[in-house]
Amino acid sequence: MVILMIPLVPTSRTEIDRLEHVLILGTLFRPEILELIKDPVEKVTWVDSLAIAAGALAREKAGYTIKEIADELGRTEQTIRKHLRGETKAGKLVLETYEMLKKGELNIEEVEKFLETVARKEELEEKLKDIKALEEELNKVKKEKEELEKKLMKVKEELKKIVEEL
Repeated sequence: MVILMIPLVPTSRTEIDRLEHVLILGTLFRPEILELIKDPVEKVTWVDSLAIAAGALAREKAGYTIKEIADELGRTEQTIRKHLRGETKAGKLVLETYEMLKKGELNIEEVEKFLETVARKEELEEKLKDIKALEEELNKVKKEKEELEKKLMKVKEELKKIVEEL
């Protein structure tokens, strides 16, 4: 298994995304949260809020301003502030998850496995897309070959006629 480095202070877009995903999944994989989201009504509204809180915290750790975070995540500055202060349930849980991650108390093995699976799936989908493009190219080349073979046959027939006339 590849161990993913989780940047606590991200410095690039990739690191922000990685921290954001670990915060979301790390929070979701906590036993008390798995219990909480069994209620379908809770799940729908709460998971969206969790994603915003995790995205806000990852961006804040990267040095984004509240306005930049709000603009990028499509939420109001007030909502972002509430999440970052832990005044929302999702914000509070994401902050707790971040602290657990920082202290090494969060078992992120399952999160890493999940992220590896997602990365592998994306890699395979890209390869499948490449294979389909190659198949299309191969079919095009096969058609061209057939057309050239037909033309060659016609040229052979013409040559045969010319040789017979001589």
